Amino acid sequence: MGTQQRSARQADGSSTGQGLPGASGGQPPQRQLAQVEGVLERITYANEETGYTVARVDTGRGSHDLLTVVGALLGAQPGESLRLFGRWGSHPQYGKQFMVENYTTVLPATVQGIQRYLGSGLIKGIGPRFAERIVERFGVDTLEVIEQEPERLIEVPGLGPKRTKMIAAAWEEQKAIKEVMVFLQGVGVSTSLAVRIYKKYGDSSIGVVKNEPYRLAADVWGIGFLTADKIAQAVGIPHDSPERVKAGLQYALSQSSDQGHCYLPEERLIADGVKLLQVDVGLVIDCLSELVAEEGVVREPVPGEAGEPVTAVYLVPFHRAEISLANQLIRLLRSETDRMAGFAEVDWTAALEWLAQRTGAELAPEQRESVKLALTEKVAVLTGGPGCGKSFTVKSIVTLALAKRAKVVLAAPTGRAAKRLSELTGVEASTVHRLLELRPGGEAAYDRDRPLDADLVVIDEASMLDLILANKLVKAVAPGAHLLFVGDVDQLPSVGAGEVLRDMLSEGSPIPSVRLTRIFRQAQQSGVVTNAHRINEGLPPITDGLKDFFLFVEEDTERAAGLTVDVVARRIPQKFGLDARRDVQVLAPMHRGPAGAGNLNTLLQAAVTPAREGLPERRFGGRTFRVGDKVTQIRNNYEKGQNGVFNGTVGVVTSLSVEEQRLMVLTDEDEEVPYDFDELDELSHAYAVTIHRSQGSEYPAVVIPVTTSAWTMLQRNLLYTAVTRAKKLVVLVGSRRAIGQAVRAVSAGRRHSALDHRLATG
Repeated sequence: MGTQQRSARQADGSSTGQGLPGASGGQPPQRQLAQVEGVLERITYANEETGYTVARVDTGRGSHDLLTVVGALLGAQPGESLRLFGRWGSHPQYGKQFMVENYTTVLPATVQGIQRYLGSGLIKGIGPRFAERIVERFGVDTLEVIEQEPERLIEVPGLGPKRTKMIAAAWEEQKAIKEVMVFLQGVGVSTSLAVRIYKKYGDSSIGVVKNEPYRLAADVWGIGFLTADKIAQAVGIPHDSPERVKAGLQYALSQSSDQGHCYLPEERLIADGVKLLQVDVGLVIDCLSELVAEEGVVREPVPGEAGEPVTAVYLVPFHRAEISLANQLIRLLRSETDRMAGFAEVDWTAALEWLAQRTGAELAPEQRESVKLALTEKVAVLTGGPGCGKSFTVKSIVTLALAKRAKVVLAAPTGRAAKRLSELTGVEASTVHRLLELRPGGEAAYDRDRPLDADLVVIDEASMLDLILANKLVKAVAPGAHLLFVGDVDQLPSVGAGEVLRDMLSEGSPIPSVRLTRIFRQAQQSGVVTNAHRINEGLPPITDGLKDFFLFVEEDTERAAGLTVDVVARRIPQKFGLDARRDVQVLAPMHRGPAGAGNLNTLLQAAVTPAREGLPERRFGGRTFRVGDKVTQIRNNYEKGQNGVFNGTVGVVTSLSVEEQRLMVLTDEDEEVPYDFDELDELSHAYAVTIHRSQGSEYPAVVIPVTTSAWTMLQRNLLYTAVTRAKKLVVLVGSRRAIGQAVRAVSAGRRHSALDHRLATG
C-alpha cells in the first residue's frame, strides 16, 4: 500500500517522512535503529505464518549491488519505495544484510522510481504500460498531477474518462485508508487487516478500534480474539475488564467449535478461560453468569460420554441449530403425509427385476434393503466403505423414483462431489449451498416456510455435513418428502462443528439405516479399495506388488517433501500419463512443517507453474499468484459469484491483470469468479491441501506424505479418508513408522455434541 503525499505532520507539528506502516506493525522506530531507503526489487522468500521475509532492495547503487534485507515485510510489494528501520548484520553464507524491525512506504522522487511505483499495480487502473505513458507525459510531477489534478490524466494516450475516474478513486481511497493505517501501526495491526477494518467501518474505524476493540473479532474476518486483545491492551482496556473476559470466553467457545465441538463442559470452559485470560477464576465464573444472563451463551445440562450429566455451555447459534435439527428430523420422520406413498404398495420382486433389466446388474441383499428403505422411510441413512456399492445403490434408488415420476433433488457439500453424483445418476446435482441459495449473512432462500419442491432429496458425502449446514438443509425439506443421507461414517467428521452422520447412526437414534459391508469382486482387485479397508480395520496397507498403490520410503521429513514434489511433477506423469496439476492431488496430514501443505504448495508451484519472464504475477502475504495456479477458497463468502463461494471450493487462476488489480478463477463448479487483489487473503494454493480440506472430493491420483513430523495428527480415520479420495492411484511418501502410527491410532474421543441424545429422546 503506497502513500499519497510527499510529507505529513505529526501530532506535535514536527515534520516526518510520509509513509504508511508495513505489515510488521509495532511501535514507531526507536532512535538507535539504523535507517535505509530504497526500492523493493523482489521478494525471494516469505513465510506467511511468521511474516519472516527475505527481499532484495535497490538503494540507488544500481541493480548489480542490491541489498539483502530480512524481517517482517509482509504487505510490501515490489516497486514500492521503503524506509526501513533495523540493524546491520552478517550471514555466514549470504554475507551483509539489513535486519528490518519496522518499515514505512514512501513516495518515490525520481522519474524511474515513480514509474516503477505506479507500474507495480498499487493503484487500480495503472499497470506497467500506462505507468510508462503517464510518467512520459508528466515526469517528476506525475504524483502531484494524480493528487491535485487527476482530470489531466486524460491527456495520456489510451486513458479514457472511465479509467481516469478509476485511478482517481483508487488514489482517494488510499488517502482515506492512510490515516487509519498510521494509527493502527502503533497498535500492531498489519497492512492487510487495516484495509479490512477500513472497509468495514469507514470513517468510524479509529473510534471502533479505540473504544470497542473486541468488536473487531466478531465483525472483521481475519481478526480473532488474540489480535483484538493486543489492540485493546494498546488502547488501554484494563486486563480484568469484564468486556475482555466475556469476549475471551466467547472466543474459547468459538475455538472449540473450530475443533468440531458444539459445546464445552462448563468446568473445561472456565479452566480454558483462566488460562487464556490470566485472570482469577472467580472473575471468569462471574462473567460467564453475566454472559448467560445477557443470552450471549446458553448453559444446559446434557448427558456426558459416560452418561453422567454435564453442564454444557453453547454459543447461541450452535444450541439453536442442535435443537432445531433434532426436531426437524423427527418431524420429517413422523410426518403423516407421504409424497412417495406409491412405494408402500409396490411389488418389490417385480420392481427389482425391472431395475436389474434397466441397469444390467443385480443388487446384493443389503443393497436391496437400502433401496426399499430410502423409498419407504421418510428419513434414512446409507453408509459403507469404498467398493461396497453405495454409488450403484444410489443410482438404483434414483432410477426407481424417477420411474414413478417423483421429483428428485440431489446435492453434496462440495462441487466435485456434486459433479460426481450427477455423472453417476444422470440427474443434475448441486452443492448444498447452491441448492438452498444461501445469501449474505448465511440465510437460506429455502426453509420451513418455503421448502424445496422435491419428493426425494439425496445428500451424498454426508459425513461432511456440519451442524449448522445440516440444520439449514433439513429445515428446507417439505413434510412428506423423503430424505436420504449417503456417506462413509468411518471418514473424518465435518470440518465444522458436530458429528451429524455419526449422531444419526448412534445407538438409540430413531433414524433407520443400512450399512453396506460386502466388497464387490471388481473392487477387490483394486489396491486402493483393499488398502482402505485394511487401514480401517487397523491393518497396515500392502505396498508391494500392486499396480495402483505405492510407497516411497524416506525417513527424513525435508527429503520426503522433495520426493513428494518429484513424484507429482515427474514420476506420475511419466509412468501413468496423468497431468500433474489437473489429475494429481497432494493430501497432507497438516498444514505446517516441511512436509505440510503450506510448504509443499510453495515447492509444487515452483515445479508445476513456475515464474516466466513477461507473465504477470501478484504477491500477497507469503504467496505469489500466477495464471494456471490451482487455488482454493478458505472462507465462506456469500457475496462472491452468483450464489456465494464457499470454504473448500477449488479452481484455477485463468487470468491476472496488474492494471485492474484483479484475477479470475474458474471454479470446479464451472463458474468464473473475480478476485480483487485486496481479496487474495481468501485464496490459498491447492496443489497440496490438508486431508481435512479434501473431504467430499475425489481425484484420479492422490499423493500422501506421511512423516513423523506430523505424529500428533496421524490417526486411522485421517489416513483412511486420504486413501478413499483416490479413484485410480495412491502413492504414500515417507516413513513406515509414521504409517504404522496412523494405522494404530484411533481418534481420541467423540466431539462434544448432544444431537444423539436429542434424537434418542425425541
